Amino acid sequence: MPPAHILVIENQPATLELIALNLGMAGHTVSRAHDAETALLMLEDSLPDVLLLDWNLPGQSGLTLIRRLRAQARTRALPIMMVTARCGEPDKIMALESGADDYMTKPFSPREMVARVHALLRRWPVLQPQAAPDASGLRLDPHTLRVTAGSQQLAIVGMELKLLNFFMQHPERVHSRAQLLDQVWGSAVYVAERTVDTHVGRLRTALQPSGRQGCIETVRGSGYRYVARGASMQAASA
Repeated sequence: MPPAHILVIENQPATLELIALNLGMAGHTVSRAHDAETALLMLEDSLPDVLLLDWNLPGQSGLTLIRRLRAQARTRALPIMMVTARCGEPDKIMALESGADDYMTKPFSPREMVARVHALLRRWPVLQPQAAPDASGLRLDPHTLRVTAGSQQLAIVGMELKLLNFFMQHPERVHSRAQLLDQVWGSAVYVAERTVDTHVGRLRTALQPSGRQGCIETVRGSGYRYVARGASMQAASA
């Protein structure tokens, strides 16, 4: 499992340190927040790979924060696990329906908590850094989750961002729809293969202002391939 950046929002210092210690021992970087307001300021600066939070936070509750994050395009796809003492079935259902990806009750096993975080990371792979723009001039910054083409910033978020990241990490290779579902969406998630076509279409639309929509090629009968090339070549082939 590659190291990830995990934000933990917990107002009980002992619990916060227990979570941070075990995630740190598993090789991850942990940021800490004691309330939702502090966490929101941290999220404005950069997005973590996974967010862990308690329900009963001072001020804004964890449930309210989840709903707020799911309502924003930038944080809509952020993997979220709630870790709370509220163990009733209605609470679990409410949290999951509000947008939590997983729900764990206190007291908890640290080993199980780490395993659940790893399961989320397998479902939503850690974005790998782009040291420099590729041949097309595109650059994806994994810390700010911004995509730029030269000096132009592109509005690419959510699943389209994860899809682009995967393509940029595997240029020139042809990937079937089933392979993309497994690698980008995760094998534990069931969605129809036509979902891939929808998100590829949205990604091409998002790339269009930079003239780089042609980087994603359709390989008839096989799937899709990412080919890094300059904007002038995109216009010529459009």
